[in-house]
Amino acid sequence: MEDNREYRQQLVSEYKVELMPLLAYLPWFMSHSGKAASKNYEGNEIEGHTISFPVYDSTVLNFVKLASKTGFMDKNYRYVFTRHHLTNHDAERKAIEKAGIEEWNVLCGILSKYVLGGYTKGTLWNEAVVENIFTMVLEQMKSIVEYWDVPITVEDGTHQTISQEEAWKQAAEEVLRKKAEEAKNQ
Repeated sequence: MEDNREYRQQLVSEYKVELMPLLAYLPWFMSHSGKAASKNYEGNEIEGHTISFPVYDSTVLNFVKLASKTGFMDKNYRYVFTRHHLTNHDAERKAIEKAGIEEWNVLCGILSKYVLGGYTKGTLWNEAVVENIFTMVLEQMKSIVEYWDVPITVEDGTHQTISQEEAWKQAAEEVLRKKAEEAKNQ
């Protein structure tokens, strides 16, 4: 039982570290929900000579670049979609809403589809903003981490109230410290 709790706490701490930088984009996604995040570049006098291509908002590009470097990316996201019968945006939204810590891989799979898939299919990044997918995934991940995070305790066993930002910072430092210890021991 104790091992299970420690394992869960370790997972949640690792999720926190990966999630914190992505949450900086949440207010932008919330304010742009349902709005296009790209425009088609048609240029000056090139309409008859070339095809138009999407030009994305720099915030979306920065988010995608950052998200693609996290451990949340699953190159086999197609299997998540097949396994959970995610065939449209409504099914994706329902899966996101129902996801708990056990379904973290579903959230990662959905995020991966839009982040990694957008590198080859140019409309996916815009689709994720318009359909509110990025917002919903980030909010659900955040709520899962906050739900499973244990209160911070002081040495004498009393609970200490600190800001959420400070708690996240401490968790990130703890994970980095543990990783440094593991690397040192190897």
